[in-house]
Amino acid sequence: MSRPVSIRTAPHGPGSSGSPDIQVTLNNVAQPPQTVNTITLLGRAYSLLGFRIVDGVVGAGFPQKPAHSAVFAQIAPKGSRLTELARRANMSPQAMGELVDELEQLGYVVRRPDPTDRRAKLITLTKKGHACIAAGVATINGIEQQLTERLGERGHRQLRSLLNRLLDDA
Repeated sequence: MSRPVSIRTAPHGPGSSGSPDIQVTLNNVAQPPQTVNTITLLGRAYSLLGFRIVDGVVGAGFPQKPAHSAVFAQIAPKGSRLTELARRANMSPQAMGELVDELEQLGYVVRRPDPTDRRAKLITLTKKGHACIAAGVATINGIEQQLTERLGERGHRQLRSLLNRLLDDA
């Protein structure tokens, strides 16, 4: 992208070398690319991929919103307690409870008594919930394929390797 640029020399006046003011407007001069830090890029990629996954799942017939991914990503195959879901997703139990309520209304999860502690409830996936997760996995596999097409096999492997190195320190 180019834009006009104005350049001015030091003001002309007493005590100056007598050179005139110079004002130049440069058109069609390419500007340096805006520097974006790595954290911003990772955040944008995370957000974009999250929305693409939700779009794929919704497109497959499973309405939901991006925040619901916090439940689907954390729920154990045999079910999870609300407090465990919240801890794994780094959320408050109240916020997780709202998401579980919404998913229960949509028919993706149910609350059942925990067989190891009758006072507690397990959140478990319904048949529809399992199908929704399968749609998410299919969408993720498609995105992985697109990454390979865009970056090449080697580039995709390098990206995964670098991301794993970053996450190993976490």
